[in-house]
Amino acid sequence: MGNSGYLPLSGTKPARGYFLFRSYAVSVFIAICFIFWYRLAYFPLLEVETPPTQRWVWVGMFLSELWFTLYFFITVVVKWNPVFRYTFKDRLSARYDDEALPGVDIFVCTADPRIEPPTMVISTVLSVMAYDYPPQKLSIYLSDDGGSDLTFYALLEASRFAQLWLPFCRKLKVEPTSPHAYFQTHPQPVDDSALANQWFTIKKSYEDMKSGIETITKLGKVPADIRKEHKGFDEWDFVSSRHDHPSILHVLVDGTDPNSIDIEGKALPTLVYLSREKRPQFHHHFKAGALNALIRVSSRISNAPFILNVDCDMYSNNSEAIRDALCFFLDEENGHDIAYVQYPQTFSNLTRNEIYGSLRVVMEFELPGFDGNGGPCYIGTGCVHRREALCGTKYSKELAVEWKAMKHDRESASSIAEDCKALASCAYEENTLWGKEMGAKYGSLVEDILTGISIQARGWRSVYLNPEKTAFLGMVPTTLLDTLVQHKRWAEGLLQIFLSKHCTFLYGRQNMPLKLQLSYCIYMLWAPNSFATLYFVFVPSFCLLKGIPLFPKISCFWSIPFLYVIFVHRVHSLVEFVWCGGTIRGWLNEQRMWLFKRTTSYVFAIIDNILMLCRCLKSAFVITGKVADHDVNQRYEQEIMDFGASSPMFTILATLALFNLFSLIALGTKKIAVCDVGMEVFDIFGFQITLCCLLVFVNLPIYQAAFFRKDGGKIPASVTLMSSTFALLASALAIY
Repeated sequence: MGNSGYLPLSGTKPARGYFLFRSYAVSVFIAICFIFWYRLAYFPLLEVETPPTQRWVWVGMFLSELWFTLYFFITVVVKWNPVFRYTFKDRLSARYDDEALPGVDIFVCTADPRIEPPTMVISTVLSVMAYDYPPQKLSIYLSDDGGSDLTFYALLEASRFAQLWLPFCRKLKVEPTSPHAYFQTHPQPVDDSALANQWFTIKKSYEDMKSGIETITKLGKVPADIRKEHKGFDEWDFVSSRHDHPSILHVLVDGTDPNSIDIEGKALPTLVYLSREKRPQFHHHFKAGALNALIRVSSRISNAPFILNVDCDMYSNNSEAIRDALCFFLDEENGHDIAYVQYPQTFSNLTRNEIYGSLRVVMEFELPGFDGNGGPCYIGTGCVHRREALCGTKYSKELAVEWKAMKHDRESASSIAEDCKALASCAYEENTLWGKEMGAKYGSLVEDILTGISIQARGWRSVYLNPEKTAFLGMVPTTLLDTLVQHKRWAEGLLQIFLSKHCTFLYGRQNMPLKLQLSYCIYMLWAPNSFATLYFVFVPSFCLLKGIPLFPKISCFWSIPFLYVIFVHRVHSLVEFVWCGGTIRGWLNEQRMWLFKRTTSYVFAIIDNILMLCRCLKSAFVITGKVADHDVNQRYEQEIMDFGASSPMFTILATLALFNLFSLIALGTKKIAVCDVGMEVFDIFGFQITLCCLLVFVNLPIYQAAFFRKDGGKIPASVTLMSSTFALLASALAIY
């Protein structure tokens, strides 16, 4: 505003305990220096009588520790200067009344009704329709990449139910605004009979709608009598398959139509169904292609200056989330260069102790660190974008991007729907910059991260907001295999970026601060972590059986820096996890998953990258399942790890687990046979024995699933047999 009376719409608060974090980081770095001094001073190559095996394993230990040190340095860079933000929504309301607020387009993406149930999708849609925001300024677009009439039918039913649901949300100030989540967590009111009756009526309407959708979903097709009720179903007469069909676009609620009102006579948000054209001869570019089709179609229908995109399983948990984001964009002095506001990815179905881990530390510590280093990465959901930035506009100080300039006289959405189909056609992007310099980026399994990098490389800034009331709640996988496959895709895509021209050190060097370029490495180097981790999981136990010491004696001075780094680093990890709301047992599960991902997901991510570089494999986007059968859900709720499938990942996990168990048993048997009390042995091999014991402890669920469990989540017998054979062969090789 340029005057002394200016009040910002957002602020930052100082991080707590970060003097302790910096002291911890410096002390660990000093201890690591002593470790490297020991590795160089006692290098076996200096001793002629040293066996060649010991020389090479020592080199491997040195390189692995060097890698862990590099990764520790990157982690410290990320967490060194975090930024925690808050907003002043009252100031926003004072400056902008409902008429002056900008329009917001909301994109919800779904891809397959079999693994993303239509009832879940519409609960998300209804939750964002009910935002505390002028409905005439909201336009909701559902992208159905599965091209399913089941999803269209569900959305049609949701558009009718919205006439009841939105007034109910306004009257009771409902949170969360997802009907499924709300009725699960909020009992019927008892102190007001009129309100209780209304609550019961709305719930019954929702249950009837949900039951009808589920019945038709199980049937697999929409009955003929229902198809006659809406002309939109005629479009599916031209659908050959989900991969071969024309564009399907229908405006189910037209916000420009005075007749689009709820039961109280208030306006409803615009609601649009889109299934972009797909043809076998055209690459559809997964979610990035769907987002770009939505950007083009929405620019013709509503052309809102700001775009919120959410996954179909991430319902709104905070009806003021849009106003929070606008506090950054509409700040007259600090908002002109902000491209997007990223919310954390949080989950509603986490077990108390997070059996398969979570993104808790990433969201609570790492992304605020990104913000302090130049701006958070874009994580693909729960993000509010400035349309210009997303569409490829480069930022410059001379360019004053003014959202008010984007206002236009909206035509009737229904009248232009047919014209918009061409914008979602396969051929529209041919010989254009879409997917290259405009919209979401193509060519990566993590199109969200790559899109965020490209936006920041064009000079824009991003901010991270983690409000006290969680903005969105999604779903985590409920089986171990789904979790590992999901992380394989992420790690594979991130490594792809690191090895490409879009690596932050090349692509973003002009406009991204060096510390932000480094920050991205915390994720882009997930996959290479597998090498050092596999070495530490296998080689120390292997050398324990061969009698080769890899660490200093416990009684020696040089053991102190090793003990310090191991103990302090793990204590810091525990404190960090509990600080952001986790449990001690949850932290143990997080450590277990850290090990499992690094020895399976990341290994296969590297293998796939090598095959793609050799042009022996093409990228494949695997959608994480959102539904599971009763037994799987029951095991998940009871926090029993589910291995119920044959997978190479489980073969690797079980082989490593059994090898460490056999190593410990073989060592104990050997010492008993020679009547050795073991004190001298423990002094020499104390670190290796302790590491082996810890690995056995971490892998307890694997032993249970392989040998003791009888339920459907046990490790298949074929996997157990194969893993046992590999582990015994490795043990025999080490001993003989």
